[in-house]
Amino acid sequence: MALSKPKIKVLVVDDSAIVRNILREQLGQDSAIEVVGTAPDAHIAGSKIARFEPDVITLDIEMPGMDGITFLRKLMSSRPMPVIILSSLAPAGGETAIAALEAGAVEVMCKPGAAYTVKEVCAELIEKIKAVSKAHVAKQESRVSKRLQIAKPTHNIFAIGASTGGVRALREILSAMPADAPGALIVQHMPAQFTKSFATRLNEICTIEVKEAEEGDQVLRGRALIAPGDKHMLLWRCDTNYYVSIKDGPTVCRQRPSVEVLFSSVAKYAGSNAIGVILTGMGNDGANGLLRMRESGAHTIAQDEESCVVFGMPCEAIKCEAVEVVAPLSEIAQKMIHFAESSSKPTKKDYTLIKEK
Repeated sequence: MALSKPKIKVLVVDDSAIVRNILREQLGQDSAIEVVGTAPDAHIAGSKIARFEPDVITLDIEMPGMDGITFLRKLMSSRPMPVIILSSLAPAGGETAIAALEAGAVEVMCKPGAAYTVKEVCAELIEKIKAVSKAHVAKQESRVSKRLQIAKPTHNIFAIGASTGGVRALREILSAMPADAPGALIVQHMPAQFTKSFATRLNEICTIEVKEAEEGDQVLRGRALIAPGDKHMLLWRCDTNYYVSIKDGPTVCRQRPSVEVLFSSVAKYAGSNAIGVILTGMGNDGANGLLRMRESGAHTIAQDEESCVVFGMPCEAIKCEAVEVVAPLSEIAQKMIHFAESSSKPTKKDYTLIKEK
């Protein structure tokens, strides 16, 4: 007789009794999940973590006594585990949500409200709990990226896609870029209320300019453009200049913005002048688009499994032979610069995967 698969143990931490009850009821309806307890504050949460040893925690930011960010930092420094932030839709909460991701949360989601129903939020939360239950979550350490240099001017474009765990990965990569780095286009799966705060935060710590993309923004050296939440971002070309277009439209690979949409447009308009990078994240968004980039002559890089929080997106790209180089996060920025400086290009039929050690 086959043994049943252990359920994913979830602890719900929220100061609202209504939210706690809703999450307990909705999550408990999934056969793969067991809500082992709830907590209204950090103190009770700490005792229940020790008692139940949950696999995943859902965490509110605003709580009495110790706030969620402080609790998260303490947790990640002593007993790291996957934490999903459930935040309000208030735009003012964007900066706090970004701080939570920087502190080690693997995902940030909006609570039910005018834009998202209870059913929609809980369905997405269940999916994310399953994806991050086995996530690689390490103790949070202060790390300063070494600033790179470019030996000669380039006319390349960086196209980067990320999801779960991408906030910290992008911070490490972009903070290492020199002021004259090739222009970068970035899709990070994130609610619409938070992408502007994320871009602002990165702009504060990076040498390059980082901004939330707007319709018609030009792709320039030393500038990174982040796709706005709930909008697709595409590259287009006019004469020798590159620009971005911000579009509505249906979700692609269940995402908006979609890495797939960005990568496909980069393959069409930049071809061999592009370097594609796919980072940590759940799902398969970007895999086929990265393949189109490689077939158009672009260099392509995937983050390795060991350094990913969730290996879903890079894994799918590797499976479909879209990836030229697999590398740990700590080496990706250097490889991006190396490819930008290199005059050699992979051929369209060269699908030999290089595993970087």
